[in-house]
Amino acid sequence: MREDHQLIFTPLEFQRIFNVSEPSARFFLHRHTKKGYLIRLRRGLYCLKAQRPSEYLVANRLYRPSYISLEFALAHFGIIPEAVYTVTSVTTKTTREFHALGLVFTYQKIKIEAFRGYSPEKINNQTILIARPEKAFVDYLYFIDLEKREPSERLDLKNLSKKKVFEYAELFKRKSLEKLIKKVYAQSRKPQRIY
Repeated sequence: MREDHQLIFTPLEFQRIFNVSEPSARFFLHRHTKKGYLIRLRRGLYCLKAQRPSEYLVANRLYRPSYISLEFALAHFGIIPEAVYTVTSVTTKTTREFHALGLVFTYQKIKIEAFRGYSPEKINNQTILIARPEKAFVDYLYFIDLEKREPSERLDLKNLSKKKVFEYAELFKRKSLEKLIKKVYAQSRKPQRIY
């Protein structure tokens, strides 16, 4: 079970890999989870304790379809300086929260038309679906616009393509989001106070 897609597996995937019956697979998974060799990430999803997958890979597999975005992606790309302890993703399904491997994984629902602007990226030798920096920024501002998130006061926008930011914003079809983006860019040009 070394490939990316096999670090985390369902009972059905286990059954197919080892060519065993469904009852045998379930018995094995239950028994070895109790013994501590396997970790149950959520109902019907497991990983090996000795080969713990990264939080990035877990985020992609816990709830599908989804891709890593919002604060976790912004911190990953250095757009916000704060450490982020919740692994944040977006999905086209219902908003959800999971607790696994001692971490919190959240999934915020966005409309299907806006579910793009992400790509596979190699992180820790695992292929992960993560928002492009501009899309993570727009997803983040979308939820601020909906008043479901608090804005960070320290955003580093210098490496973002403003053109791409506005292209991704169009996917949401919200004039208030475009206004918010313009406001954030205007504030980012003001000199920062030094204490």
